[in-house]
Amino acid sequence: MKKLFQSILLFSFALLLPMGAAAQKKPVERGYNAIIIEQSKNYVEFLADDLLQGRDAGKPGGYIAARYIVSLLREWGVQPFFESGYYQPFEAANVVTPMRNSWEINPDSIACIKAEGFFQTRRMNNILAVIPGELTDEYVIIGAHYDHLGLQSDVYVDGLYNGADDNASGVSAVLQIAKAMVATGKRPLRTVIFAFWDGEEKGLLGSKHFVNNWDNHSRIKAYMNFDMVGRGPVEKPRYLKYFYTEAHPAFGEWLREDCKERGFIFEPDYIAWDRPIGGSDNGPFARVDVPIVWYHTEGHPDYHRPSDSADKIDYPKLLDITRAAYLCAWRMANEKEY
Repeated sequence: MKKLFQSILLFSFALLLPMGAAAQKKPVERGYNAIIIEQSKNYVEFLADDLLQGRDAGKPGGYIAARYIVSLLREWGVQPFFESGYYQPFEAANVVTPMRNSWEINPDSIACIKAEGFFQTRRMNNILAVIPGELTDEYVIIGAHYDHLGLQSDVYVDGLYNGADDNASGVSAVLQIAKAMVATGKRPLRTVIFAFWDGEEKGLLGSKHFVNNWDNHSRIKAYMNFDMVGRGPVEKPRYLKYFYTEAHPAFGEWLREDCKERGFIFEPDYIAWDRPIGGSDNGPFARVDVPIVWYHTEGHPDYHRPSDSADKIDYPKLLDITRAAYLCAWRMANEKEY
């Protein structure tokens, strides 16, 4: 009887093992399992390191951050979006007066600023990479800004703004999703663009430049934005503000389904909005009626302060937000209708 029981047990285990292995081989699960907490830490800690001096747009620290991001994309085999490479360079200018700090990217505005004689200019770079889809005329864009406030030399004690949550956390999420999409081993239905915006802290400059130079906005089926996704309010540490375009209720339904199935540790606040504009890089896309999903975990005492450091990030929460967003991105890229 004992031998018979052992034989039945072994036979049952043999039946279950292939089923489990088959589940792991599903493209969506391969990507999901490629998103790991150690890499979130690696990305945030590097980008928020003192050596990058706050990743100020158009400054050496910002250039180092850009080179780091491109090196990862190249390593994973995510192609550059442009024939010239990963970078979309643009110029920004600002009139230097005590009462004005308004950066412009429109060439006519820049010419007017330069004509005044007292101005600053900076060369900035968006970074864009792509996974080509079966449909070459439909796009899903996944983005986050990689710049921050830089080094303020006249700030007492510590003028180095590391920007771990704002927005190394968002860059980490986009990088992990790009890597996960590669790990699926499956070509998506729609072409997926991974965007890392420069100059957000100076007025959403990078995303504005991209949208202003895109020919047909109707070809962008969705834009997913990450801006501060690594922490949350002190009184609500699990909080996630989840904005999405009201005309696309599927965006809310997907997250509800995934939270129920996967048991994520964050607690979403679902906010359906006709045109989710706000103060982040989803704004330029929403203004031209591109459907939006925007992940944001709200402010905290270290927002826009030198104390926004990598050791304060809630990495398990960041991991779960990234995994949930990957599942949403997968659907955006592969669902025929939504």
